[in-house]
Amino acid sequence: MSLVINGNAVAGPSDPRVSLLDHLRETLHLTGTKKGCNQGACGACTVLVDGERILSCLALAVQYDGRRITTIEGLDAVGDLHPLQAAFIEYDALQCGYCTPGQICSAIGMVAEAQRGVPSHVSTDLAAGVTLTRAEIQERMSGNLCRCGAHNGIIDAIRATMAAEIMA
Repeated sequence: MSLVINGNAVAGPSDPRVSLLDHLRETLHLTGTKKGCNQGACGACTVLVDGERILSCLALAVQYDGRRITTIEGLDAVGDLHPLQAAFIEYDALQCGYCTPGQICSAIGMVAEAQRGVPSHVSTDLAAGVTLTRAEIQERMSGNLCRCGAHNGIIDAIRATMAAEIMA
C-alpha cells in the first residue's frame, strides 16, 4: 500500500487502524495538519484528497491507497505561498494560526465544489449555478471553527483570492 502525499509516494501505515491525520503527523512528520477535536467537529484536520476536502481525523489512512492527498505543506509552488495563504496574511485572517491550515485546505476544496455546482444549504437558484456570495462562503466554511474569531478576515481572504471567478 502506498499513498501519494504532496506529490510524493509514501508507504502507508503498518497498522490499518491508523487515521490519516495520525499517519501524516506521527509517521510522516507533516505537522501542518492540526489535531483539534479528533471527532470531525472543528475542521482543523482538513486536507484535500483528489481535490476534495476531507476531515483526516475521521479517515483511515488505508482508505486512500494510491489517491492524491494534499496537505498545507503541499500547496506552495517551489517555496512561494499559495495565493490564499498570502491573502490570509493580508486580510488578518489568523491570530493564533492553529485552524489556518484546515481553513485554507477547506476553502480550496469549497471553491472546487462550487465550480462543480454542488449546492449548500443557502444556495438559491441551482439552475444558474453556484454563486459564492458572502453568505454562501460562510455556510460552506461553517465546518471549520476559529476560536480566535478571525472569521471575517477568513471570508474576506477567500473572496479576494479564490472566489473571484464565481462570485456575486
